[in-house]
Amino acid sequence: MGALTIVAKYLIVANVEVQGTVEKYDIIGALFSQTEGLLGNELDLRELQMSGRIGRIEVEAEYKGDKTVGKVYIPSNLDRYETALVAAMIETVDKVGPYNAKIQITEIKDLREEKRKKVFDRARELLKFVEHETLPDTKELITKFMESIRETEVVEYGSEKLPAGPEVDTADTVIIVEGRADVLNLVKHGFRNVIGLGGSSGGIPKTVIELSKKKTTIAFVDGDRGGEMLLRELLKYADIDYIARAPPGKEVEQLTAKEITKALRNKVPAEEYLASLEKKERKLIEEARQAQEVPQAQAVEVPVQEQQPQTPQPIQVTPQPVQPVQVQTTQVTTQPQQPSIELPQLPQNVIEEMKKLSGTLEAVIYDDHWSEVKRIPVRDLVDTLQQLPNAYAVIFDGVCTQRLVDVASNKGVKLLLMSRVGNIAKVPTDMLILTIDEYLSKASK
Repeated sequence: MGALTIVAKYLIVANVEVQGTVEKYDIIGALFSQTEGLLGNELDLRELQMSGRIGRIEVEAEYKGDKTVGKVYIPSNLDRYETALVAAMIETVDKVGPYNAKIQITEIKDLREEKRKKVFDRARELLKFVEHETLPDTKELITKFMESIRETEVVEYGSEKLPAGPEVDTADTVIIVEGRADVLNLVKHGFRNVIGLGGSSGGIPKTVIELSKKKTTIAFVDGDRGGEMLLRELLKYADIDYIARAPPGKEVEQLTAKEITKALRNKVPAEEYLASLEKKERKLIEEARQAQEVPQAQAVEVPVQEQQPQTPQPIQVTPQPVQPVQVQTTQVTTQPQQPSIELPQLPQNVIEEMKKLSGTLEAVIYDDHWSEVKRIPVRDLVDTLQQLPNAYAVIFDGVCTQRLVDVASNKGVKLLLMSRVGNIAKVPTDMLILTIDEYLSKASK
């Protein structure tokens, strides 16, 4: 069995038997594909592995006649209840490729129990040397010891020698934070696929920019104004896929393990974050414009004193009526003004696929005969559309932005269906834009 990629609490061990000749990667692929979404996103194997809570799955296999038999090892950093649920979920896999398969969990090892036994045995031996001595405060010693271990786990990465966890190279997903203290805190709580910007005083490091082109990236920043400014800079230069924020007023280096996990679980696609940011800025501009629409001051009675103190007389200033200023305002809307286009009738198989998109962050592109042209992640939709000559309709689980509408219009797309609509100021007259829920509602009438 190969080296585990996380500091695991438990190890799930299972026997596997396949009624045919398959490779190790076929078995691993079946585990991911046949359990996808079974227990929800929080216990999805792919999501757990991306966040470092499930380690690298290892398979030992050999051929016996026309069968493939072996063992599967899954390291887990979940608690015991979640680990047991994942183990039970693995047993539901009954196919590997075209062949029938059976997976049976044989044990769930508590990897910490053996270590505890060694620690207790060794502690009994060491106690003989210190029975009559006064020891320093135990809590202080343990704290210093843990800090020294975390320091050794943080490495220097790239030409800029950026602070990083030991699994930045091997992990498919990388968490980008601001500085060394943030890296230390995440590594302390088991998130080893993390890299810091080194304080970002010299701009976004080239190492991070190159890394973002090769891996799925999560920008994890403080929950204050500084974090928002850092995000803007990151989004300018690096290819960021998801945004995670610390709770308002808190810094990443201060977060507990629970707060870190919750923040990463609540991450949003970068495109959705940009849409919400644009909406916020438009609201601020509108409020500033309305604040400038102040009526002119009315004239009032002003007492004026004569130079002779013995005969002061007030002078009456008659106020003149002020005509109200007519200001033309333009309504700002976040919904596109739709042209009058007849609602198209989609084939039943397309409607069924559309209903399954929720939560996948995927996009499906169709031609004018409703044949599927391509299925891709939403983050690649704009680039992919620019390269396709025959796109007619796009259905996707994501936010529709003005940039996407412009690119789709240039490529001749006539229908956009999505989960949410962002800020769209201009809609082509020959294009229909609706949310999936709106379409299903109208189509059912």
